[in-house]
Amino acid sequence: MGVYQGRDLRKITGGKKNKSRGKRKYEIGSQPTETKIYSEDIREMARVMGGNRKVRLTYASYANIININDGTAKKVKILEVLESPANREYARRGIIVKGSIIRTEMGRALVTSRPGQDGVINAILMQG
Repeated sequence: MGVYQGRDLRKITGGKKNKSRGKRKYEIGSQPTETKIYSEDIREMARVMGGNRKVRLTYASYANIININDGTAKKVKILEVLESPANREYARRGIIVKGSIIRTEMGRALVTSRPGQDGVINAILMQG
C-alpha cells in the first residue's frame, strides 16, 4: 500500500484546503522497512523514482562490524537489539535502524548504515 507524500491538503488549523489537482504517482511513498533479527538475511528489491532499484533488508542475522582500534572489519552474527534512539519500542520488538545499539558476538556495536535503504548493516564496535 502506498503512502501519500505530496502537499498536505489541510490547513494548520485543521480545515481543508481546496484541491486544485489530484494525487500524482511520483508523490507516492512506501511503508517503512522495519528490519528485524532473523536466522538469515532476507532482502527485497523495490522500484523507486526514475526506475532505479533500492535494496531493502527486511530480515537480518549478520552485520559488518568495524573495529576502529586496529581498522579491521568482520561479518558477525547479531544477537539482539539493546536500544534505539529513534523509538523505544524498536529495541523491544528487535527492529534495527540507524543509530541502534546492537549486541553481537564481538560485543556492543553502533549501527551506522540504514538497513531499509542500503540493504546491509554496517556498525562500529563500541569500546567499554
